[in-house]
Amino acid sequence: MKTGTVNLPLHGGRAPRWLFQRMVGLSREITKIIIYEYGTDEFLHRIADPYWFQAFSCVLGFDWHSSGTTTTTCGALKVAIDPEEMGIAVAGGKGRTSRKTPDEIRAISDSAAFSLSDDTVNDLVHSSRMSAKVDNTCVQDGYQLYHHSFIWTEKGDWAVVQQGMNSEDRYARRYHWLSSDLERFVCEPHIGICCDRVGAEGEVLDMTAGVSEETRKTSLDLVKDDPHHLMRYFRSDASQTTLFDFDALSPTPPPNSPSTPSLTMPAHHPVLGCDLGKQGWKVLRNAYELQPESYEELLSLAGMGPQKVRALALVSDLIFGTEPSWQDPATYSFAHGGKDGYPYPVDRGTYDQTIEVLRDAIEGAEIGAKERYRAIRRLGEFV
Repeated sequence: MKTGTVNLPLHGGRAPRWLFQRMVGLSREITKIIIYEYGTDEFLHRIADPYWFQAFSCVLGFDWHSSGTTTTTCGALKVAIDPEEMGIAVAGGKGRTSRKTPDEIRAISDSAAFSLSDDTVNDLVHSSRMSAKVDNTCVQDGYQLYHHSFIWTEKGDWAVVQQGMNSEDRYARRYHWLSSDLERFVCEPHIGICCDRVGAEGEVLDMTAGVSEETRKTSLDLVKDDPHHLMRYFRSDASQTTLFDFDALSPTPPPNSPSTPSLTMPAHHPVLGCDLGKQGWKVLRNAYELQPESYEELLSLAGMGPQKVRALALVSDLIFGTEPSWQDPATYSFAHGGKDGYPYPVDRGTYDQTIEVLRDAIEGAEIGAKERYRAIRRLGEFV
């Protein structure tokens, strides 16, 4: 289950070493208390909650409203958490480190700390890859993932905290995932999305939306029925009317002209200039030969990136009229709002519980009195 999204200003640089070391120590103690009092499952639920994660980052002392909140907090947790002692582990990270996630999952899961079965380990690796693939490919919101952290327990439950970058407007968007009750990666995987910039991204192709179900089905059918016949919709022959020309067609023929069919595509079909190229067609041909049984399986194939997903969605709409969702899945909810409802309204019960869990963990943590006071003060500043 995808549990939420947060948009944050994109800041460069990194946390000072002295601050990061303190964050590691404090996050270790808070995590130990939460796991002792509530268990590893509850810790996963907390990490997967965008609002709780934000409050947690604030308590640790980092710049709570910047993109560094995500990378630094996850980095501190990765260092702080001892899988053998706590029954939980963190893999992945920022940039190139994120690519090591599968290897790290396998190494820790196969160790004496967890000793998970091969099937469970393979499922964990698949979950890591699919959560990233979905947010990079199915939700085309203009944010390119550059951070991926995978948190899992000795029982095989997991959560994902990952972040994408929009380098043009200098914003980052954070995505939270939780394995609980997850039915399909490609259909409504989130239960709440929190962000600062709802609607600012323009029209967003969301192939995970419920209304995109028929588009997912027809996209799969198009591939399984041999994508070769789709090439005519992408030819650049000036004498042939294709998908690229539909925006230019008139809704009705000019007076005294032969009555010929015409079609005006909505403005949200930015297919002009789209060229899959030889490699793109090779990917679709390979998918046809493999005959994937589901859209998720299609998406998981190597090379099945945003361009191919978008092209299939557009042609599906053209041929079958199965229009996908063009709404940004991010909605106003709780990112870092206060009880007064500013900048966003928050659920009062959830809000109070979030603060109570953190405050109790701070009080019980084995830290100095001064550090405890500072942490509680930072929590007070956040709320």
